[in-house]
Amino acid sequence: MTNEKLMTLKKTPAELAAQKILVLDGAMGTMIQRHRLSEEDFRGERFRNHPLPLKGNNDILVLTRPDVIKGIHAAYLEAGADIITTNTFNANAVSMADYGTQELVYEINRQAASIARESVIEFEERTGTGNHFVAGTLGPTNKTASMSADVTDPGARSVTFDELVSAYHEQARGLVDGGADILLVETVFDVLNAKAALFAIDTLFEEMGIRLPVMVSGTITDASGRTLTGQTLEAFLISVSHFPLFSIGLNCALGAEQLRPFVEELAAKSPFLVSAHPNAGLPNQFGEYDQSAEFMAEIVRDYISEGWVNIIGGCCGTTPGHIRAIAAEAARGIPRQIPEIKKYTRLSGLEALVITPETNFVNIGERTNVSGSMKFARLIREENYSEALAIARNQVEGGAQVIDICMDEAMLDSEKAMVKFVNLVMSEPDIAKLPLMIDSSKWNVIESALKCIQGKSIVNSISLKEGEETFLKYARLIRKYGAAAVVMLFDEKGQADTLERRIAVAERSYNLLVNKADFPPEDIIFDPNVLAIATGIEEHNNYAVNFINATAWIKKNLPYAKVSGGISNLSFSFRGNDRVREAMHSVFLYHAINAGLDMGIVNAGMLQVYSEIEPNLLRLTEDVVLNRRKDATERLVKYAESLKQEGKKEEIADEWRSLPVEERIKHALIRGIDAFIETDAEEARQKYSTAIRVIEEPLMYGMNEVGDLFGAGKMFLPQVVKSARVMKKAVAYLAPFIEKESEGKEKTKAGKILLATVKGDVHDIGKNIVGVVLSCNSYEVKDLGVMVPADVIIDNAVKEEADIIGLSGLITPSLEEMVHVASEMKRRGLSQPLLIGGATTSEIHTAVKIEPSYNQPVVHVKDASKAAGVIASLLDNTQKAQYSAKVAAKYEELRREHSAANKKGSLLTLEKARANRFAPSGEGYTPPRPLKPGIHVINEFSVEELSGYIDWTFFFFAWKLNGKYPALFDDPVKGEEARKLFDDAARILTLIREREIIKTRGVAGIFPAAASGDDVIVFRDEDRKESAAVLHFLRNQEIKEKGTPNLCLSDFIAPAGSGKDDYIGALVTSAFIDEKKMEEFRNDDYTTIMIRILADRLAEASAELLHKKMRQQLWGFSPSEDLAAEDLFKNAFRGIRPAPGYPACPDHTEKKTLFQLLDAEKNSGTTLTENFAMIPVSSVSAWVFSHPQSVYFNVGKIGEDQLKDYAERKGMSINEAARWLSPNL
Repeated sequence: MTNEKLMTLKKTPAELAAQKILVLDGAMGTMIQRHRLSEEDFRGERFRNHPLPLKGNNDILVLTRPDVIKGIHAAYLEAGADIITTNTFNANAVSMADYGTQELVYEINRQAASIARESVIEFEERTGTGNHFVAGTLGPTNKTASMSADVTDPGARSVTFDELVSAYHEQARGLVDGGADILLVETVFDVLNAKAALFAIDTLFEEMGIRLPVMVSGTITDASGRTLTGQTLEAFLISVSHFPLFSIGLNCALGAEQLRPFVEELAAKSPFLVSAHPNAGLPNQFGEYDQSAEFMAEIVRDYISEGWVNIIGGCCGTTPGHIRAIAAEAARGIPRQIPEIKKYTRLSGLEALVITPETNFVNIGERTNVSGSMKFARLIREENYSEALAIARNQVEGGAQVIDICMDEAMLDSEKAMVKFVNLVMSEPDIAKLPLMIDSSKWNVIESALKCIQGKSIVNSISLKEGEETFLKYARLIRKYGAAAVVMLFDEKGQADTLERRIAVAERSYNLLVNKADFPPEDIIFDPNVLAIATGIEEHNNYAVNFINATAWIKKNLPYAKVSGGISNLSFSFRGNDRVREAMHSVFLYHAINAGLDMGIVNAGMLQVYSEIEPNLLRLTEDVVLNRRKDATERLVKYAESLKQEGKKEEIADEWRSLPVEERIKHALIRGIDAFIETDAEEARQKYSTAIRVIEEPLMYGMNEVGDLFGAGKMFLPQVVKSARVMKKAVAYLAPFIEKESEGKEKTKAGKILLATVKGDVHDIGKNIVGVVLSCNSYEVKDLGVMVPADVIIDNAVKEEADIIGLSGLITPSLEEMVHVASEMKRRGLSQPLLIGGATTSEIHTAVKIEPSYNQPVVHVKDASKAAGVIASLLDNTQKAQYSAKVAAKYEELRREHSAANKKGSLLTLEKARANRFAPSGEGYTPPRPLKPGIHVINEFSVEELSGYIDWTFFFFAWKLNGKYPALFDDPVKGEEARKLFDDAARILTLIREREIIKTRGVAGIFPAAASGDDVIVFRDEDRKESAAVLHFLRNQEIKEKGTPNLCLSDFIAPAGSGKDDYIGALVTSAFIDEKKMEEFRNDDYTTIMIRILADRLAEASAELLHKKMRQQLWGFSPSEDLAAEDLFKNAFRGIRPAPGYPACPDHTEKKTLFQLLDAEKNSGTTLTENFAMIPVSSVSAWVFSHPQSVYFNVGKIGEDQLKDYAERKGMSINEAARWLSPNL
């Protein structure tokens, strides 16, 4: 079939989408990585002398290796993709600046679209098919317009809206000129960036006189259902719905399973087609994707059968194999039908505000207005933005649902002040959750603010004052920026003050907006002009009545339009008399809302409840508002003069100290305030009959609420630990009184829990946190500490009459020790339920290995927040049997699935895996000779230097505040607590430094080495005749796609006999805590846990720093490396440093060899337990490889053949080897 014939048969994307579920292609980056391209590939001949490295600039491959990109397109078309996406994810001037290739943006995009277009044409000609499309990809850029990259300046922005518009315009022009059928704005983590892209695309379409389908796909970062910048899914949908999208969808960050509830929500709420292209599951610890095509397709089948999607594809980790499986499912499905979406006014900040007929009156906070609040105006003039933000926050707490911001004042640079304040508001999640109303008479001020807001805001205002042309121009721009608009009832003649004029101007404005500007009627908000009454001027007396009647007319005659007004204008003549003003506002709102008023700019603090207004004042006020008497004004003025002006403060001070003592105690516990707890405990002791009742009643009631809030996710771990500190202080104060009263009686507890870190393991931070949480839930906790043998655990469980036993461990040998403890508990006839927890533990290991070893309930507890609920179920006689049976049934199913998976025979033989070993590219490669070989000891790292190498993301993870630093600070749920925690960490780091609580030491070495099969021989000296040690490594045995090797760490060392002299490095670092100095904090769980978590971070930071020194100074293979800390954490450096006991070298026993080579016990003071856990617990050990193509990987499951081979190489029995490698079997 000829190309011309195909073109005549071709449907549009919309036509095809009406008939079938369209299939989008999979990951471009994943497929590029499989080609293992070198720097030379990225440079090609054209960029051979480019001054900056180009490897990683995938987009430039359309110029230097178009064959690779075209091959990837062809593979996806063969797999069944209807839409292929261009290789242009980062091809914009903002991102390309990192490589110095921003001048190539247009060329790259045009060429990328052209390559994709050629791929489609060739495929359709070859197969005789049609209807395949090219989607030009526009990624999010590497900068965010609505968040600050500077923690110290939340109002700063690394990129502006205008810069993004320019970048996206250039990119879109190249894609369209190259032949793209569709434009895809994808992986949206900041909706302001996406709005800039849509603005640019709209401008380009206007310039070119064309319209192409536009897809938008956002990214939900975690189970909270929010984007990285904090928007909920519905808020994201609302924020981009001003554009006539072809589709809206979700991609990246999550796998299909995790994305499921969000796709379901989008399908129910979207007026557009819905797309989804999830990742191939969640990445493993090395950033790799393991989910098979079949498994992913099975989850996608659910999307399709539920009728949720119109377009389906894959993102990170997906391959043509995944798309082939997904396409097969799509072919059997029916496309989603777009539901009827009602015409409601939809606004958004970080959260959605949908105004339905059932919505009560919407309060618009008025105090962030320089003309309405003298205090706010003063703060803005003084540039005291922190206090100005407090006023906005108080409006939120006072019940405002929208925040009005106005900076119009003669002595103020209104545009500058507006941008500064709006950017700061965007950085405060508790304020930014609300939509904003941008209030100004100056268009430049309004437009500058719209360029800072990711949500859908309201512009206040436009009018016909300057004529129809200007009115429509601004209306179209407001729509283009994605906002709603307040329309003031002015025209060329001036303000509409009578009812007849109000009606005429409103009707004319509505018809112009709906019919000429294509403005959605539900986004039109009329302000019929709230004007001052009771001024003494007779013509003003009916202003309120006219407003109310105009409101009723608009609601009846102008479908879907809303009505608003600035309420405080009404009482302008009674300034200074708040009581009368409040009454006037309440009376006016009562009648206006009944007439249909939807919203109003009000000070929520200046409203009285209509029914509670003093009867005489109510009567007098209604006379004025409703113009019922000619002398109404005089009568109200006379009444006002008789009142004693009491005045009110704008902000109410914190008055919790005036609450009853029980409420004060609860407040202190929830807020973690210990300053007054002893005073309050004493007052409560005087009130209650015994001191123990103070603990059992007000204190425990408060702690129970803390536990409930934590379990519900409304409090976070750092707050709970602070609460426990307050509780401990109160109990310590009451203890002497209890001793006198108790006379040997025992205090009541919910149950006794015995906790222990198992033999051979010294990690206890997680266990300690669980202990604190359980204490908060009324449990008595007996903590046996670390390295506890099985018999000690069992003896203490019997002696203490424990109700539950909890085992903790971090290193993999602890898993086998837990099996041993469980079997010993069974042998000795214990009946207590057994809880399993710790970083290396898992539900599947508990089900397969531990539970069968014990004949009582065994439960894996994922984290601290789940522990209290599990224990409550196990200790409740009415729940225990049912709960235990449910867990046992689940574990039985897990065992069956595990057994079935193991029978699939999905492993290569060791012989075949070795045949598919990694073969380094580049015959001319010479291993780098170290500048300073041998052992190097660092007696102490300074805390100041290490601070710059701390990976704060893992610090927050240790506190169960999951999220990436510093973006976590802007999380609308966790952000505030994260900032507090960070501040506390900074304070305690200073304490650590000043008091020398922690000293960090390390040792590194670089040794001659050569690979021998899967082993590495380490030589005593450069003669390379006598070996000092042999390192034993394991090889991955999974079945790989063609071209993907089965890796072993020895692959990255030049083999013996190759003629190339290679080397291997090793390091150990440890953070030593002065336990004597820790005595000061023995009753302060929060500080104790904080110091131990920081010790972990300092140990990791010292390893990061020492590895850097090895690369730059000791080994010297990267002397000019200049990476920021965040790039170090992404492993952007050359080489790797895998740790014994971790996925690439999972055998902990190899630490013994590493320690011997470095003489680590002597040189760093670090020692090993019998199970090869390091002491101190905050320690890091690692091998260091220099090969530029070395990568992290997961050995994964190994076969019996490799187990036997490894045991022989190690000189172990097979049983002993199996013990150490149990997670890999």
